[in-house]
Amino acid sequence: MTQTTVTPSTTTTLTTLSGLRSLYLIRVAFSLIWVALVVTTSASLVSTDRPTVIAAVLLIVYPLWDVVATLLERRTAGTGSTDRVGTTNMALGLATTAGMIIAVFSTIGTALLVFGVWALLSGAIQLVVAIRRRRTVGAQWPMVISGGLSVLAGASFAAMSASATSSLSTIAGYSAFGAFWFLVSVIALSIRSRREKR
Repeated sequence: MTQTTVTPSTTTTLTTLSGLRSLYLIRVAFSLIWVALVVTTSASLVSTDRPTVIAAVLLIVYPLWDVVATLLERRTAGTGSTDRVGTTNMALGLATTAGMIIAVFSTIGTALLVFGVWALLSGAIQLVVAIRRRRTVGAQWPMVISGGLSVLAGASFAAMSASATSSLSTIAGYSAFGAFWFLVSVIALSIRSRREKR
């Protein structure tokens, strides 16, 4: 019978993997609920329309939730105040939330522009985090793909914000794809965790 040796490094890695899996599942649930609310209440709103109260709340809550999730992720990964990239991402999320509060008093197109710039920049940050974390935690390829797609989607939202035919349904699609990649990441982290236990 083979005995598994669990070192302090392995224990730390397993704790991080478990924490990230739990957080990513919460992010999946949040994104799916958010998408459902957008589709049922606001998907028909096009670029030239003014956001309804429900749409405005949904648009403001999304980047604010990302700030909360980033804070939780920092605690899970044990990086704390030394994580400059995480701090930058939270500052970006707070700035976007403030910008969105202003944008929702204008048009959906203005809100799409703010959302697009945020998606592009936060996607770039996600790429950096995933590449760095790949060395210590591993199983980061879904987050690399997700970050890259976020950069492309953000640029697309910013470009289409002036179009009269663009609508909130495009953002709902973005969030749904984000949920998918977080779910894939949960699976990848679970596989990595099993390997660490061997």
